[in-house]
Amino acid sequence: MSFKPDKKENALIDKFLDHLWLEDGLSRNTLSSYRFDLYNFSNWLNKTNSIFLENVTKSDIQQYLSFKFPSSKARSISRSLSTLRRFYRFLYREKKITTDPTLQIQKPKIPKSLPKSLSEDEVENLLEAPDLNIDIGIRDKAMIELLYACGLRVSELVNIQLTELNLDDGVIRVTGKGDKTRLVPMGEDAMDYIQKYLLSARGAILKNKKSKYLFVTHHGKSMTRQTFWHSLKKYALIANIKQSISPHILRHAFATHLINHGADLRVVQMLLGHSDISTTQIYTHVARERLKTIHKTHHPRG
Repeated sequence: MSFKPDKKENALIDKFLDHLWLEDGLSRNTLSSYRFDLYNFSNWLNKTNSIFLENVTKSDIQQYLSFKFPSSKARSISRSLSTLRRFYRFLYREKKITTDPTLQIQKPKIPKSLPKSLSEDEVENLLEAPDLNIDIGIRDKAMIELLYACGLRVSELVNIQLTELNLDDGVIRVTGKGDKTRLVPMGEDAMDYIQKYLLSARGAILKNKKSKYLFVTHHGKSMTRQTFWHSLKKYALIANIKQSISPHILRHAFATHLINHGADLRVVQMLLGHSDISTTQIYTHVARERLKTIHKTHHPRG
């Protein structure tokens, strides 16, 4: 964004973001979101009340949230308020302020929304979409198989390095949020297509270039999240999948299908790399809704 706080305020925001990075190991994208929120707030303060971040009151924050979200979008308000809460707690601990202005502000209640997923048939159709007669098709097939087999985030998928792949044991070492690593089993189908990709397609795509990454492009670089997303949308059209699709939907499908087939919630939590099991519990609701739909459709008194 074009607006930038004055030198003193910008230094304060930088110090706060450094603290988040050191304490929580947050990703660059997450830190950029925090910076964006704080720049927006500082800009509004500068234009409206001509006050600095350190001099903010509870009333200022409430006015800002009312101004920014007139239609009361609970999720957006909650995200902005979370940023301000963390920022002002940090300032309070650093003794930059004497009172935390966010203490008495309540977060809006956010209705729980079930994550979008795909049926098992839809996943099968998607997996059949890449053209295995071309090198790019073999690569994409291996990527989709691995994404679904392991429930990976797309950032985890595109950043897998060759050294993190263990075909003998059938596992990959995945680096997730906060640089936390976990071992995830790949499954036979994903392993088969990764081996095929390594033997027949990866070298042809690289054309004598070198790369430490498993999934590569003709430029000798790792696949980007955006490029893979576009490819996935193309394959969804081929597979005649009507709903909007993203790599994260396959992660949801992975978890939902495991729960549907009786997997233990703690195991699914570990495979997904969730630090809190409450995040994983949403998939039990998805499975329950699916059971209700099946009952209503097929039971004579449904």
